[in-house]
Amino acid sequence: MSTKAAALEVSVEAGNGRDGAWLDDDGRPRRTGTVWTASAHIITAVIGSGVLSLAWAIAQLGWAAGPAVMLLFAFVIYYTSTLLAECYRSGGDPVAGKRNYTYMDAVRASLGGAKVRLCGAIQYANLFGVAIGYTIAASISMLAIKRADCFHAKGHRNPCRSSSNPYMILFGVAEVVFSQIPDFDQIWWLSIVAAVMSFTYSAIGLALGVMQTVANGGFRGSLTGVAVGAGVTSAQKIFRSLQAFGNIAFAYSYAIILIEIQDTIKAPPPSEAKVMKKATMISVATTTVFYMLCGCMGYAAFGDDAPDNLLTGFGFYEPFWLLDIANAAIVVHLVGAYQVFCQPLFAFVEKWAAATWPDSAFISREVRLGPFVLSVFRLTWRTAFVALTTVTAMLLPFFGDVVGLLGAVSFWPLTVYFPVEMYIVQHGVRRGSTRWACLQTLSAACLFVSVAAAAGSIADVIDALKVYRPFSG
Repeated sequence: MSTKAAALEVSVEAGNGRDGAWLDDDGRPRRTGTVWTASAHIITAVIGSGVLSLAWAIAQLGWAAGPAVMLLFAFVIYYTSTLLAECYRSGGDPVAGKRNYTYMDAVRASLGGAKVRLCGAIQYANLFGVAIGYTIAASISMLAIKRADCFHAKGHRNPCRSSSNPYMILFGVAEVVFSQIPDFDQIWWLSIVAAVMSFTYSAIGLALGVMQTVANGGFRGSLTGVAVGAGVTSAQKIFRSLQAFGNIAFAYSYAIILIEIQDTIKAPPPSEAKVMKKATMISVATTTVFYMLCGCMGYAAFGDDAPDNLLTGFGFYEPFWLLDIANAAIVVHLVGAYQVFCQPLFAFVEKWAAATWPDSAFISREVRLGPFVLSVFRLTWRTAFVALTTVTAMLLPFFGDVVGLLGAVSFWPLTVYFPVEMYIVQHGVRRGSTRWACLQTLSAACLFVSVAAAAGSIADVIDALKVYRPFSG
């Protein structure tokens, strides 16, 4: 009997015996997630260090368009997330329908065919890109701690140059350790710690923005943002505005892991969809408040000169210890966010390997180290994955621009198109009806945004390539 068949038999027998209380309706260990753990996962995924670049984004768009775009996309993300949450169970029954464990499973159940492969390619390529982007972002914050201390000791005119490569390696080592956590359901504590850290550095960025605004004697900036002239060409204004539009839109995006988060929620009542919708409402509302405060106060403090990162761009130099705390919080947050995004990718590869080689001792073998049980395959493959993302980050330190491009490409299909199409199929929305027309209009508008943001990101990548030096740090 194969390992897979034996595991299935054990699950069935357990479900029929006294251990049935510890299993869900699908024979898997009982899920324990709540609206609060789901909210923590979402906030960890959404409030990345990108929140600190929103001041720059608003500077490109100005006081009129910046906050308006932020509110618009908060609504879009919330709405499409509620559509996607209803796709967790198939068959039209929100309580007893068949579970979809991953985003790809949901697409397979509702749409099938080539769309499943397209979804998987976009989703996992984006997750890989995010892992590289987070490695770069964490190293920048670690380097900023060293530079802040250097500026304090030697003065602000000292270049205080240093390489980020050692910090990328340090971050990679930490991720190798945390990547051995078996599955998504067991990283809830890491998500809560990461969510607390995101509030910490966002609050510090906000406080520093308020202090700078008070010191300036009022708000800076204009209704239309950075003006053409004084070193900014018309083309640069257009491309930067498109990139800013994209930055705000993608700052909210977490659809690629929504189904995986929903699969951690304990069984009904209430239904997982209701719990997920509530968690989405809490999370999107919370992140929007923080985004508005940090972005707007950062722009108010620096106006058109807002740095692309409030805490690492050194718009602020003092108090240096507060900058150290904020950047340390960013690093801790990114350690957790890396896991939130990569666990679905880890699970996909391990599930595929187990199905492809069910009798392989390498795949199934486990080693006990004191109280810990490690899977040999999990240790090997996840370590190799982290090593690959770390080396790529060192090789392409401007890869954040490429990640922005990946985000632009993935925003429309994963956040809007697939949720809308799956909702139409599951709820039998009649083609040509008013609801169908509204959903398709929303999808078309978001496609336009994705294409425009991709154009802005490509322009940034081209600029970065002009001064590219491998392993430059």
